[in-house]
Amino acid sequence: MTGPEDSRPPGLLRRLVMLEPGEGPAVAWGFAYFFFVVLSFYLLRPIREAFGIARGADSLPLLMTGTLVVMLVANPVFAALVSRLPRRRFIPLAHHVFALNLVAFFAVFRWMPGHATGLGYAFFVWLSVFNLFVVSLFWGLMSDLFKEGQGKRLFGFLAIGGTLGGIAGAGLTGALVGPRMHLAPAFILLISAMALELGALCMKALATRFNLGDQAGAPREPGPGALEGLKCLAKSRYLQMICGYILLYTITSTLLYLAQGAIVARTFAGTAARAEAFARIDLWVNVLTLASQLFLTSRLLTRFGVGVILCALPLLTALGFGALALWPVFGTLMAFQVLRRGLHYGVDRPAREVLYIPLSADERYKSKPFIDTFVYRFGDLLGAWLPAALGVVAIPVLAASVGASAGWFGTGLGLRSLRKRMGFS
Repeated sequence: MTGPEDSRPPGLLRRLVMLEPGEGPAVAWGFAYFFFVVLSFYLLRPIREAFGIARGADSLPLLMTGTLVVMLVANPVFAALVSRLPRRRFIPLAHHVFALNLVAFFAVFRWMPGHATGLGYAFFVWLSVFNLFVVSLFWGLMSDLFKEGQGKRLFGFLAIGGTLGGIAGAGLTGALVGPRMHLAPAFILLISAMALELGALCMKALATRFNLGDQAGAPREPGPGALEGLKCLAKSRYLQMICGYILLYTITSTLLYLAQGAIVARTFAGTAARAEAFARIDLWVNVLTLASQLFLTSRLLTRFGVGVILCALPLLTALGFGALALWPVFGTLMAFQVLRRGLHYGVDRPAREVLYIPLSADERYKSKPFIDTFVYRFGDLLGAWLPAALGVVAIPVLAASVGASAGWFGTGLGLRSLRKRMGFS
């Protein structure tokens, strides 16, 4: 990592964060960047969840299908943008476009209240696309700027920025739309847009610190060709294994998500009460995530390696589905979601992002967004329609969930083996 010389960080901070001399300012900007990115999403997530079940949880599979179609259109457009602009320009531009979208949604929600359900469904699809793109861009840039050893030490701390953003967003939305404030949910969109713009400013500060150039096609910049990301994916066993890992993660996530929608819909009445319930889950997920990121993630990654860490979440998922089958109530759901998502964001996700550090610019900025968006949402689609398909052949959803978790565990072992052959742990 390049940058001006810095004094060694204070002893307690150095032990807690595992910082080395010269890394402090870059890590601080990355931390702030991720805070604002995740804040922008978590301000809106409870509103999206409430819109998604406005007419019952049965609409969720159709909404996920619509999201996948939008992803299919958005990816080549984004890849074309990446091929024509350097990193320091196309990443902030993506933030500006999404912020303008939020202002437009605010306007139509305010001027067309009679179409709230239809607009809510459109917002559900849009937010599902937005979240994956901005988070993928953040981690793509981090895997570009930091080396393998730095990623193991620092990605857990960088992820804390997102966790704090999630806590702030969930808490703020719950308070503003709750019974005390009664703020119309549409106004949250404007706050989210401002957070996105602040994230863009942090990215520009990182670009300046790392001397990112202004010319497309320069060394370390993505090359021309909107289809290069797909070509890389077709040739790389490593990227294909990452696809499999994410696909199986999202299938199990969606099965749990559908159960969550059904349980919350029958437990709580009204959009505000449901949004508050979703915000409560999000709040505790982020509290647990923060604790693990602060005290465990970096140390687990440096001691055991990425491959071992990637096998933990599938085991927890199998146990959680078993508990939910026995006790399908909100308390069980909340415990499962908090533990699973807390482990994912706290440990599994930083480990997964280290996977991209050895890759090329095209693989980071073209293949990675495709995997993080289209492949991710394709897993959503499979998970959304899987219960109906299983019902036709009389296979219990729980058995399929355990089977998917076993395949997911096997994919984690496969990635571990590939990384060992590449010279990484």
